[in-house]
Amino acid sequence: MRDFFIMWFERLISVIIVIAAAAVVIGTVVTLVQGLFLQALAVLIGGSLYLVLIGGAMFLGLGVYQNTKKTAEMVEKLANK
Repeated sequence: MRDFFIMWFERLISVIIVIAAAAVVIGTVVTLVQGLFLQALAVLIGGSLYLVLIGGAMFLGLGVYQNTKKTAEMVEKLANK
């Protein structure tokens, strides 16, 4: 049951990152339409950096969980020998 929630949480994070990437692109286009090139560039770069950092931190947390689970399984397997 735990794996079910972790799997869906990983999918949810992926969907959130895709939506946020679309929001960054839309925000950049809206700013460009207003004729503000430097601000649009700042929105694109700043939004992309934010997205990479936050998305990376979320996936890092999931990776730590999965590695800890694998380590616990291996230790249990060694203990049963």
